[in-house]
Amino acid sequence: MLLAQLGITPARIASPDIDETPLRDELPRPYAQRMARAKAAAVTEPGAIVLAGDTVVAVGRRILPKAETEAEARSCLTLLSGRRHRVLTGIAVTTPDGRTLERLSESIVTFNRVTAQQANAYIASGEWQGKAGGYAINGLAASFVRALSGSYSGVVGLPLFETAQLLRGCGWLVP
Repeated sequence: MLLAQLGITPARIASPDIDETPLRDELPRPYAQRMARAKAAAVTEPGAIVLAGDTVVAVGRRILPKAETEAEARSCLTLLSGRRHRVLTGIAVTTPDGRTLERLSESIVTFNRVTAQQANAYIASGEWQGKAGGYAINGLAASFVRALSGSYSGVVGLPLFETAQLLRGCGWLVP
């Protein structure tokens, strides 16, 4: 959906099976960049441009999980409630000639205080499943966001400005 805004329809969409466990003492920014590079490297498509990305929600130096359980989602919402956090999206593009180009988008998101009733309703929606930080800004969690500084599409999962820059840089002409 986001790539369609750039006029791009991917020939193939792949979900590479890589270990997404942060390294010991790894900070959010290097982690997001490493994950994007690893995902791009894991997809082999001879003669093609491969675009990969990874979005990380961070509070200070802490990387929040991609929530898989209700308990993880609730923990994330509790931590984010009433505070600012960073959303970092690393993007990597591999070119047919073997080059890898990278960018990082960083946005600041401020949540309003999330009440127990709001958290319960959000958890019941299931929308949080597999989402970095346990929420999707382009869904019901939009009602929690008091302020955003940076890239809305980056918080959704693919910063379009940076993606277009990378694709132009490797010869893909994006309007």
